[in-house]
Amino acid sequence: MQKQQRNIPFLDLAGINKPHKQAYLKAFEQVLDEGWYIQGKQLSSFEAAFATYCGAKHCIGVGTGLDALQLILNAFGIAAGDEVIVPAHTFIATFLAVSNTGASPVPVEPDANTMNIDVSKVEGAITSRTKAIIAVHLYGRPCDMGALRKIADKHDLKLIEDAAQAHGAKYGNKYAGSLADAAAFSFYPAKTLGALGDGGAVVTSDDALAKTIRRLGNYGSEQKYIHIEKGTNSRLDEMQAAFLLIKLQHLEADNQLRRKIAAAYLHGIQNNAIVLPVFDDVQYQSAWHLFVVRTAERDALAQHLKNKGIDTAMHYPVPFHRQEAYAAEFSNMDMPVIQKLTGTILSLPLSPTLSEQDVDYIISAINEYKDEK
Repeated sequence: MQKQQRNIPFLDLAGINKPHKQAYLKAFEQVLDEGWYIQGKQLSSFEAAFATYCGAKHCIGVGTGLDALQLILNAFGIAAGDEVIVPAHTFIATFLAVSNTGASPVPVEPDANTMNIDVSKVEGAITSRTKAIIAVHLYGRPCDMGALRKIADKHDLKLIEDAAQAHGAKYGNKYAGSLADAAAFSFYPAKTLGALGDGGAVVTSDDALAKTIRRLGNYGSEQKYIHIEKGTNSRLDEMQAAFLLIKLQHLEADNQLRRKIAAAYLHGIQNNAIVLPVFDDVQYQSAWHLFVVRTAERDALAQHLKNKGIDTAMHYPVPFHRQEAYAAEFSNMDMPVIQKLTGTILSLPLSPTLSEQDVDYIISAINEYKDEK
């Protein structure tokens, strides 16, 4: 029997936040009445709670995920003349953080199966100018941090997590945020732990690094009107911290729902035209920020699903070396793996707001897909 047409958005942010409305309103009134809107007790409470959640000593709330990455690089002294290894397949913020310090991003192709950085190609990209490796846990799946740690230690490099999509992801028995020298998180509203606006954080167990990053994000100051170095203004505000503290209490439950939906997709989608993402296992537990399939018929599949009332998205369809911002540096670079990936990737709806009926409908629509070109 044909299933009745449904209308399924790619991401229903209003639906995600609606269950927390009363708690948000109470928190809003509390912050408003306290009259302390920057670097107050809501922020310190969230920082302590998120550091504990990640299994690290320190969390420093900052303005955005991009700020978090850039502050880490600044705190490590990375600057013009240095190189930082980055995955070729990532959101442009990873590249921008490096470029904004004056250093040069050195892209390494992804593994075609995991879509994370191909560890086997990292050492070949290291030069005498290399100072750090940024590991992006793309779509919520952790990188092979054990292998990257060995490479970083061998070459005396800093290892940084770009965990902007990996709140609650685990590598072995450790959470993202505790797998490197420092980690950068984004709390952009669409993240698995999303604020109601922009926000970010640096997580680390390095006492000195934490102190430096907190100072850099506060105009280079530890004491009012005394500026030790040239810093910037990047601070997570009290209101967003209060909202995030509420949502943090539900992160594990939300991630379990995400994993349940991902498991349903992985077992239910049976279409030879579609390549599914790799499964979780004991070593790698994804936060399933995104569920990304690959198909040579990407545009036709997206249209087929749209006709069925199912919204999809593409993360990320234009590779870095085809972006105008980086044309001068990388336009002649040959990147066969990423070029193939970016022409075939399609993100399916995946959020705690999806019902079992929604998930079944999406699976059926994909399995019914035939090339409509």
